[in-house]
Amino acid sequence: MILATTEFTITALLLGTFGVLLLTCALLGRTVERVGIPVVFLFLFLGIIAGSEGLGGLAFDDYLFAFRVGTVALILILLDGGLNTSLRAIRQCFFPAVVLATVGVAATAALVAGCGWLLGLTWSEAVLLGAVVSSTDAAAVFAVLRGGGIRLKPRLGATIEVESGINDPMAVILTVTATMIFLGSSPGPVQLALDVPLQLLLGLAIGVAVGYSALFLMRRVRLGTVGFYPVLTLGFGLVAFGAATLSWGSGFLAVFAAGVILGNGPLPYRSGLTRIHDALGWLSQVTMFLMLGLLVFPSALMPVAREGFVIALFLSFVARPLAVLVCLAPFGFPPREMLYIGWVGLRGAVPIILAMFPVLSGVPGAQKVFNIVFFIVAMSALLPGVTIRWLTRRLGLEAEGTPSPPAVLEVNSTSALTSELISFYITEPLAVCGATLADIPFPPESAVALVIRGEDLLAPRGTTVLQAGDHVYVFCRIQDKPLIELLFGRPQQD
Repeated sequence: MILATTEFTITALLLGTFGVLLLTCALLGRTVERVGIPVVFLFLFLGIIAGSEGLGGLAFDDYLFAFRVGTVALILILLDGGLNTSLRAIRQCFFPAVVLATVGVAATAALVAGCGWLLGLTWSEAVLLGAVVSSTDAAAVFAVLRGGGIRLKPRLGATIEVESGINDPMAVILTVTATMIFLGSSPGPVQLALDVPLQLLLGLAIGVAVGYSALFLMRRVRLGTVGFYPVLTLGFGLVAFGAATLSWGSGFLAVFAAGVILGNGPLPYRSGLTRIHDALGWLSQVTMFLMLGLLVFPSALMPVAREGFVIALFLSFVARPLAVLVCLAPFGFPPREMLYIGWVGLRGAVPIILAMFPVLSGVPGAQKVFNIVFFIVAMSALLPGVTIRWLTRRLGLEAEGTPSPPAVLEVNSTSALTSELISFYITEPLAVCGATLADIPFPPESAVALVIRGEDLLAPRGTTVLQAGDHVYVFCRIQDKPLIELLFGRPQQD
């Protein structure tokens, strides 16, 4: 009875502490985002404060548990990223993003490894560090951009988004390969050169297959409860990872590819699904940064502080920008866009997870690498993070955006509909601006469902005059969408 009571008390204390940490960061999140620091980095420092050498005194050093939780977290993050990546964005920047996600990641890893070796790290430590921090984190980047209300030009924003979504698998492959090399079980150079593209292609193929299979099944199966649909999409994401990994493909790329296929298909209850996966993605990042904070011992950071700061600065100012220049110059990117892409390479959850793998494998010096990763992740928030908004405006890379409506009107269905509800923002150049609804030549079976003017919701009437600044929801058949766009311009959700 005493044991049960004690265990219950400890569990309640741990959960209560975690809840306090969540509330603290949620309440401070808006203030931190205005400064330009991703809110998840608050959890990094709160984790340190709550750790065994901080005020909380929580002892946590279970790397195996953290690695497993981190793998699940990365799956959720990549699935959410895929669901929110449009095929239009991928088509805009496919080849530049692929080159950045492969050659760029390898180049960054090589440059960081060279810097580490010159600073006195052993060859194994330097190579592992380069592999671990070689990929960027899309969620951290766009948390800063969204927090500042910044919209990038389409090609630029698409390149950053797609590259960040697909470069994690390359970093995973490099880290696993480096770990195998230093444990004496590495394949030969020829086999290694064949394995890397094979893993990427297998992961992509399996992810696409799982994505289309999921869409096929979801069109034909009606679940009794709406809440099961997010469970279904999450299940397909886990299946994609498992199938690809067991087939010696890239499981993380498979998850992202499956998410892209699902996100661009006729998903039932799309808005609800995407919100749930967005929340899961945020929770995953929060968990990862808290665990990094708990795993880091401040007393172990001081011996590697010099190497950590120098390598973090080198990564931000030299390695990442140089890799971007080499990869994007052949595609005709303007210098200011290459400078921007090079600067916004924030590091986030991925290096945290990857740094655990060599520690668990027993690679000499892996714990030192893990401690250095702390500095790199933190510095990527404090240097590029706080300057992204200023640099975006300074380089003139903002796209002309429209404000979001204060209210959202949605149609949810378990099946594909023959009609859809589209949101438009009215500007003065549009022909419908200043016209009454009765005078607008709508196609058959089309009508305005709602007009939002300021904070007011207006019931549409034939005498309603559309004004600049209105948000208008138009109901129309799918085949009539091009005609509606001729009248109202580009939809807001595009």
